[in-house]
Amino acid sequence: MTTERVEEKVRETLNAVALDRVRAPGDLAEKVVRRRSRRRFSQAAGAAVAVAAISVGAVFGFGDAGRAGQDRPLRPAASPATAPEGWKPWRSSSPGASERGCLVDGSALYCSGSEYDAAKVDANTGKRLWTVGVNREGDGIDRPFAVRDGVVYAYRNHTAENLPDGDYAGGTDLMAVDADDGDVLWKVKMPQDDRTAQAAMLIDGAVLANTPSVRTVSALDPLTGKEKWRYTWDKGIVCQRAVLSGVPYLLCTPDVEKPGGTEVLRLDPAGGSTTKVTTLPGMQQLIGTSGDRMVLIAAGGADGEDRRLTTVSGSGERASHPYRIDGPPATSGVVGGRLISVSWQGKASAYSLTTGRALWTRPVGVEMPDQDTMQSLASPVASAGQGVVYFLGADGDLSGLDLRTGKQVWRGHADIGKPRPGQADSPQLLLYEDALVARNGSKVVSLLPRTGG
Repeated sequence: MTTERVEEKVRETLNAVALDRVRAPGDLAEKVVRRRSRRRFSQAAGAAVAVAAISVGAVFGFGDAGRAGQDRPLRPAASPATAPEGWKPWRSSSPGASERGCLVDGSALYCSGSEYDAAKVDANTGKRLWTVGVNREGDGIDRPFAVRDGVVYAYRNHTAENLPDGDYAGGTDLMAVDADDGDVLWKVKMPQDDRTAQAAMLIDGAVLANTPSVRTVSALDPLTGKEKWRYTWDKGIVCQRAVLSGVPYLLCTPDVEKPGGTEVLRLDPAGGSTTKVTTLPGMQQLIGTSGDRMVLIAAGGADGEDRRLTTVSGSGERASHPYRIDGPPATSGVVGGRLISVSWQGKASAYSLTTGRALWTRPVGVEMPDQDTMQSLASPVASAGQGVVYFLGADGDLSGLDLRTGKQVWRGHADIGKPRPGQADSPQLLLYEDALVARNGSKVVSLLPRTGG
């Protein structure tokens, strides 16, 4: 097992403890990983959100059914799924192109694997269109994270050169790739090997990247990589990052076990000037966004005690409600205007972002992996048009639940292989319009769920 996969499992396990047993600070996972790997990964809160993106399912940009401040009616799962124009069911098993994960944009998949830092795949047919070869090893946990205006943004190793003693000098570059032909347009060196959702993200007119230092974010020109502006926070502070409608926000907390508060700052996307939005009590864990609001859970308390589910708008308007989950989740996500969580006992629950209350709890409909193994569920995805939330198990089982009621409206299977004992398989589920794309390792399957008649 690679170092990156071992560290990822450490993050998953410790984040579950930090967020759901609530006996440790939110940055515990990265502190342990730093000690284990000897890397100077000092962006603890940033990495904590990356952990949330894996084990709490903070998937930025997941389809939401409206503002977090109101539970708008969700469409029932009554209309059948419609195949994208030109699409037919397909499957691919091409080692080297997709093991690190994929991103859907338009009619294309952009993936990373052991042989390619970026690969474009036709989402209608599964045909590979171009590739960018890896710079030395390609066994990390990253994938292309954004596409805009014909440019794909991804990561690669900074160098393939050996040190004089024969060891390998690591490091990460943020790179921009032409979406039409795969040409690398520019690269910028990152200060550490963080390749998570917190390391870089798109904002209005720029790419916001954690560079050139671990306490700095810089706005980079999306076509050239040149720095437009930067913002640096003080020592002893850790800052999580989020984007609402193209505007970046920082959630900054003293790097202590029991911080007194979390300060929310707005950064001007044009010039980087900061405006204080609000201060929230204690340590707040960013778990995602929904519409024009950030979704957070307060760290602290004890197992079985209520915590606080809080939503904060860009203007500082906030709502906070009691929230309870018994035990760590197997996977969760801010999906369809809901917080969807799956327990290790195989129960899926939908929570209102406006009240924190469970709206329904139902069997998830896929076989659950053993909590003590390296297996996991994919983060859930939702079709707003159908009103269905979909789940993928490590063995390829698929299930669709009505977002309003939790009733199972579809079940299926994707041939993505069986779980491998001792391997940290991380299945991934994506939506291409109404079609599903299921991936585990190098096996990718696209199929249409027949829901609603």
